[in-house]
Amino acid sequence: MDVERITDRLVWWIREQVASAGGRGVVLGMSGGIDSSVVAVLCQKAFPQDCLGVLMPCYSSPEDGEHARAVASRFSIPTKEVVLDKVLDALLEALPSNEVGSDLSPCVKANLKVRLRMLSLYYFANQLEYMVVGSSNWSELAIGYFTKYGDGGADILPLGNLVKGQVRELARFLDIPPPIIDKPPSAGLWEGQTDEGELGFSYEELDRYLVAGQASSELREKIEARIAASAHKRLPPPVASL
Repeated sequence: MDVERITDRLVWWIREQVASAGGRGVVLGMSGGIDSSVVAVLCQKAFPQDCLGVLMPCYSSPEDGEHARAVASRFSIPTKEVVLDKVLDALLEALPSNEVGSDLSPCVKANLKVRLRMLSLYYFANQLEYMVVGSSNWSELAIGYFTKYGDGGADILPLGNLVKGQVRELARFLDIPPPIIDKPPSAGLWEGQTDEGELGFSYEELDRYLVAGQASSELREKIEARIAASAHKRLPPPVASL
């Protein structure tokens, strides 16, 4: 992969997308993960004076915040921090109790966290006339591994045609701190959560399927089931024909 050419192409593409929409700059969430870190550096290159990174901890790991701040410091990215712990608590208190059982599933609570972050990003975007830049990659988009109207709620997705392994190559080229590149991918939505543990297969296996169509019959079945079940996430809401 020609990482230098792809970097230049993505920086140019971000500028073009913002200009065509009449925007002034870009805002993005900085989670301390590899995808958001790569997107942050690309955005800073595209808009050195009009790029804002937003840290939005919501009962999050302190390490994630440290990694996000390390990237912001290394690449001189201005940041704001919005602590969402009490906002989530207030929302959960206002919502009806769970009718199925006494406790919410981790997934339900996690989706609320991600959607609160989307609301926060659009608050800054509306104030500053910026566009919201998402960090989902091809691997995540293909199988629907994102929250609808959460991290899927963005104006542009620069990494949407790169699988996870390619994002990792780009991260090395961009000089993202090694601890961010090397740590297990995680959305940080609950303690001990990892992407691959939740999916039941590795990103390497998924990337090989997406790029080369190679997978065991069992793995192929798992991946294709996820692709089919998440098709609605990749499409605009259907409109009834009359």
